[in-house]
Amino acid sequence: METLRRRFGLVAFVLGAAALASPAHAAEALDGASLSAWWAVPFVGVLLSIAILPLAAPALWHHHYGKIALGWAIAFVVPFLATQPAGLVVETMAHVMLAEYLPFLILIGTLFTIAGGVLVRGNIHGSPGMNVRLLAIGTLIASITGTTGAAMLMIRPVLRANDERRHNAHVVVFFIFLVANVGGSLTPLGDPPLFLGFLKGVDFFWPTVHMAAPMVLVCAILLCAFYVLDVWFYRFDTHLPPRPDPTPDTRVRLDGQINLVLLGGVVAAVLMSGVWKPGIEIVVLGTHMPLEGLARDAILLALAAISLKLTPAGVREGNDFTWGPILEVAKLFFGIFATIVPVIAMLRAGPGGAFASVVALVTGPDGKPNDTMYFWMSGGLSSFLDNAPTYLVFFNLASGDAQEMMGPLASTLLAISAGSVFMGANTYIGNAPNFMVKSIAEAGGVKMPSFVGYMAWSCAFLIPCFAIVTFFFFR
Repeated sequence: METLRRRFGLVAFVLGAAALASPAHAAEALDGASLSAWWAVPFVGVLLSIAILPLAAPALWHHHYGKIALGWAIAFVVPFLATQPAGLVVETMAHVMLAEYLPFLILIGTLFTIAGGVLVRGNIHGSPGMNVRLLAIGTLIASITGTTGAAMLMIRPVLRANDERRHNAHVVVFFIFLVANVGGSLTPLGDPPLFLGFLKGVDFFWPTVHMAAPMVLVCAILLCAFYVLDVWFYRFDTHLPPRPDPTPDTRVRLDGQINLVLLGGVVAAVLMSGVWKPGIEIVVLGTHMPLEGLARDAILLALAAISLKLTPAGVREGNDFTWGPILEVAKLFFGIFATIVPVIAMLRAGPGGAFASVVALVTGPDGKPNDTMYFWMSGGLSSFLDNAPTYLVFFNLASGDAQEMMGPLASTLLAISAGSVFMGANTYIGNAPNFMVKSIAEAGGVKMPSFVGYMAWSCAFLIPCFAIVTFFFFR
């Protein structure tokens, strides 16, 4: 903890020094048209570090990913402070951290904490029909518990159900497709990109209404394909000598049920912040913080504390619960949120900014957004970068105004949302739960495909699904 305080203390010092030097009410706006593409280097650097270093230098990444993320943040903040008005630097960074990063982290941390307090005990036999039901259940709850919460809750029961089968890697692959990604499509709680949209002003139930049809289509295709494939493997296994079942079938039960009530409280708190508008706010370093947002975050933190207090220790131990994953999210997204500032500003500058070529790719000859390109570009980048900042980039590129995005640009918002959420499943690094599920499965003895091998699975099953989605929704 002391090391963590030292790492973030340096950035706090830089921003604090700027605050002392800045006027009390700086009103400048960051002009994206005046920035060169070089300002995007720290953002690209932190995302490429996330994508490449865990594979190329796993030991270095495991021990120093927080320092690497912080280094990229400093690589942006220090030149930004040297070349821009100090007041602008303070207000810009304060807004990103207070209005976007902290609410994002509080929600993810609360869902992680509460979901980690629900333990599925017992074991069932992983027949094709049962596996389809398990995947369907995980997919359905992912929009409530978040993809991370659903994946951590369901992966161990799924592994126990199939631990006597010789061919079971495909079960985990489709688990990543459905539970860790596509299942989080229906609410801002489901996947980080949609929560960032909610923070930007997108209605809570907008994804529920608009994402339901493409999600159901993709899930139906994948579950049918999985059933056919699992039946084939299941019949193949029956012709081989049986393997001993490490966990014989026993009655399934849930421990830590109080956390199901607390999950309902999370939904209520986020809904409250979307419908209750008292018109009261406080201003911190130029950042307007509405009362409903502060109340939501306070309630979420209280619910997490209640979960920690009331959940028996044995339940979290049964889930192998640790704080490592959420600390990793906190450190990496600090770097992402800090360095994305100039990228968003340049995208908002449109044809007059450094990313005019990107704007041209997603803009039709009539000047209107090209929804097909928005879907595939947001999805393509989400496959190899993190889907949350990818969503944010394209959201701002299209308009950045939530009311316009939900109105005349609703099809574009759907394309960005579907691309970011669905295509995070294309690689192990597209969404945070993917690698976590892979690691847990391998620790349980499952021979998971390599990075390239997994992409062969996604190209075979996911890309055709997305082509069908494009045909029906984004032509």
